[in-house]
Amino acid sequence: VQKTLLEKELDAVGIRLNRKPPNVSFKAKKTGGIVFNATVPLTHIDGKFVYAILHDYKIHNADILVREDVTIDEFIDVVEGNRQYIRCINVINKIDSVTIEDVDRLARIPHAVVISCNQRLNIEFLIERIWDYLALCRIYTKRRGSPPDFSDPLILRGGASVADACRAIHRSLADPTQFKYAMVWGLSTKHDPQRVGLAHELIDEDVIQIMKK
Repeated sequence: VQKTLLEKELDAVGIRLNRKPPNVSFKAKKTGGIVFNATVPLTHIDGKFVYAILHDYKIHNADILVREDVTIDEFIDVVEGNRQYIRCINVINKIDSVTIEDVDRLARIPHAVVISCNQRLNIEFLIERIWDYLALCRIYTKRRGSPPDFSDPLILRGGASVADACRAIHRSLADPTQFKYAMVWGLSTKHDPQRVGLAHELIDEDVIQIMKK
């Protein structure tokens, strides 16, 4: 019950939990009227409905391309343009005080992790899930002639580049006038080590050595 109430309150202020943004292209323009197209069959909205919604928002010139069967609320979210789509984990505590059957039922709830803080049950799995949901990656640094420092990694967003790693150390390192190249070991390379530039995309637990001019 509490979970449902919280989700309703967040939904009311524009926060969408564990949902992806609707696959709809919406571009307002100054002239040309409303141009509406869809690449898939639509069962919830149609052209007339789209025109009516845009009229209510006093939008008379826009290009709309719908690539999935969106609902009315999802289309309005696109028009509003201020919704936040956030990944969320529901952590259910005190599993040591319920039956195995209840634990199994709760564990099957989407985006839920069952734990016991008192007995430290399933805590490591929760940490892994948090890491996955935040889409973070650990990048280890290495000085020339020294082994990698595995004790204090750079924490970057998934899909981060060598330039992002440079800026995380010091923003001057990402300056093309200062940066020469980087040596990278790990899953993002074709061979270890590989000489790469600023645009190279890093993967979790890569090792990087930055060479300056």
